Amino acid sequence: MTKLIVVTSLILSASFAYSQGEIAPKYSNEFLQIGVGAGSLGMSNASVAGVDDVTSGYWNPAGLTDVKDFIQIGAMHAEYFAGIAKYDYLGIAKPIDANSTAGFTFIRFGVDDIPNTTQLIDASGNIDYDKITTFSAGDYGFLFSYARKLPIEGLSVGGNFKVIYRHVGNFARSWGFGLDGGINYKFGDHWRFGAIVRDMTSTFNAWSFNLDDQMKETFQLTGNVIPENGLELTLPTIVLGASYKQKIVKEFYTRVEANFLLNTDGRRNVLIRTAPISIDPRVGIELGYGKWVALRFGIGNMQWIKNPDLTEALTLQPNIGIGVGFKEIKIDYAFTDIGDASVALYSHVFSLRFSLSDPKLKDSNPSLE
Repeated sequence: MTKLIVVTSLILSASFAYSQGEIAPKYSNEFLQIGVGAGSLGMSNASVAGVDDVTSGYWNPAGLTDVKDFIQIGAMHAEYFAGIAKYDYLGIAKPIDANSTAGFTFIRFGVDDIPNTTQLIDASGNIDYDKITTFSAGDYGFLFSYARKLPIEGLSVGGNFKVIYRHVGNFARSWGFGLDGGINYKFGDHWRFGAIVRDMTSTFNAWSFNLDDQMKETFQLTGNVIPENGLELTLPTIVLGASYKQKIVKEFYTRVEANFLLNTDGRRNVLIRTAPISIDPRVGIELGYGKWVALRFGIGNMQWIKNPDLTEALTLQPNIGIGVGFKEIKIDYAFTDIGDASVALYSHVFSLRFSLSDPKLKDSNPSLE
């Protein structure tokens, strides 16, 4: 109960303060930075250059041009903070023709069944537990993607139009819109380079609040500011990446990728802390055998912490993962060590990807079934 009340307070306070411009736009819409696909999470989110499946709609829409299946579908479920918060993802990618691909990505990050104790005590000071109700706080992202190969060999571009919906019960809600732009370039048989600018035109979330008189009175009595309708701004984020893949023997291979996330919202507590841009590097390694199995390891979330003697130490977040494939189905698992970055527990993340064949081809060739 205590954890849920704390989460409720944090969500309400953050949402209300953002709406009134009391907090700089740092970490706005941060739920869209978590990542999708256990394959990428196992490599600490180093996926901007080498991604080539349905999850490209999230990581770098330009990578969608590598989807060759009739339809490719991805899904993921994860739980954070000892199961308090739920994170869900669903993605679809469909080639339009030989040079272009369309995709759709759905993301939800939410906390459900949060106790609402604002009416626990009546005007006479009596406690009535029957007045306790529950509500949900959720963030939703809808990404509509399009990617196309350019006349230059190996070069693809892509973009996202995203719609963002956020709500805190019936008390507050917002709608937002934004654009992402990505590029991917294959150089030779081994190298891939990628870049994406998220919220390239900045993303605006318009917040509106619905507070009854009793809740406003509660805010006043507890010394809180009554929130007002307003805008929340998400500044652009740039991610640069390079990937190198090398065949070892037969179908065994190794792939290494490095990404550099450049935040434009001011100084952050990452490896390179400067203003107005901070740089957060991520590195991932994958060892695999064809499309059958892959082992992954990554390092990211590099942050500086202060010791009792006021010196600073650099902390790292290691991730590991494994992927297995059979015919048109691929299952990925990631073990993300968010426990070293917060008071939360380790997280086990599973994701599923499967491909659908063109039913017209099956009808014309029964041997494909």
